[in-house]
Amino acid sequence: MHLYIHVPFCARRCSYCDFAIAVRRDLPSQAFVDAVLQEWGGWQEHPIWEGSPEVRTVYFGGGTPSRLDPNGIAELLAGVTRARTVVPGAEVTLEANPDDVTPARAAAWRAAGINRVSLGVQSFNPAVLRWMHRTHTSGQVAPAVEAIRAAGIGDISLDLIFGLPAALGRDWDQDLTQAFALSPDHLSLYGLTVEERTPLSRWAERGEVMPVDEDRYAAEFLAAGRALARHGFEHYEVSNAARPGRRARHNSAYWRRAPFIGLGPSAHSGFGRTRQWNLREWAAYERASAEGRSVVGGSEELSDAAVVLEEVYLGLRTDEGLPIGRLAPAALAAWMEAGWARADTARIRLTAEGWLRMDALVGSAMT
Repeated sequence: MHLYIHVPFCARRCSYCDFAIAVRRDLPSQAFVDAVLQEWGGWQEHPIWEGSPEVRTVYFGGGTPSRLDPNGIAELLAGVTRARTVVPGAEVTLEANPDDVTPARAAAWRAAGINRVSLGVQSFNPAVLRWMHRTHTSGQVAPAVEAIRAAGIGDISLDLIFGLPAALGRDWDQDLTQAFALSPDHLSLYGLTVEERTPLSRWAERGEVMPVDEDRYAAEFLAAGRALARHGFEHYEVSNAARPGRRARHNSAYWRRAPFIGLGPSAHSGFGRTRQWNLREWAAYERASAEGRSVVGGSEELSDAAVVLEEVYLGLRTDEGLPIGRLAPAALAAWMEAGWARADTARIRLTAEGWLRMDALVGSAMT
């Protein structure tokens, strides 16, 4: 079993973000903790626990979990462990913004049980950070990494975004160089997408922003792959790379279709064929919790075809790939000839060029 806790609070909305967040100057930390622990209590009699599975990873995502009172994080983790066994050495991750990291807060996170931090850097370019509506400066990144390490949290991941509009003049190679200079254990590299109802989508609709063209997007993705290999990283999933032994265990559970529970507004849960999600907005989630009502927003049962599609899609996005018999020989031969896949006697794996075309390839494989 794997546990995700969605902390929706942010100081402001980033220009590209369509996540379920709540912009708050003052955080209702205790109200959030109380609501999440109430939801967690409601899960304890669920049949999902048959066989008494242990909690293997905990992930605080957002939003901006690092804005939550550190005592709240400690209270949440204590509540989790009171109800269920958390395996020794479990991966416990906190997403953080560089401007939230101080030596005192990092020490409090470590004391609470956090042993991995995913730091939202996105870029080291000051103009790009302002364009993204990020709250941190490039100068706050290195001190944040230093404070996290000094607190005894040795597993650090950095997030970067590529595929930005060319007009910004962002130097992707330079951002990668600065990231590697901080010696992270893990890198998550996400291509910018224009999502509906975001500042970025409104800029694009008004013609104020020209999204990156496909050639530049592909070139930056492939350049990152080459740089990762030079620095000894394993590019183990389309958007993630790690030093040997430092792969993200929580995210890897999703790609293996392991059972997971999501707590908090908009959080999703998945086990077997069942997919379930919570009320999206914090206000609705909090109100339902306070009134003793269910915070579940909806659920579905996957069909046989949907399960197969999920297995194919998730398998192809990792370096584990798929058993070779899962694809038609003609499709496999065409992919290999084009340089989009490689195969041995047991498994097929997409190349970096294949990952760039993954949605189309999966679609063709399922028709």
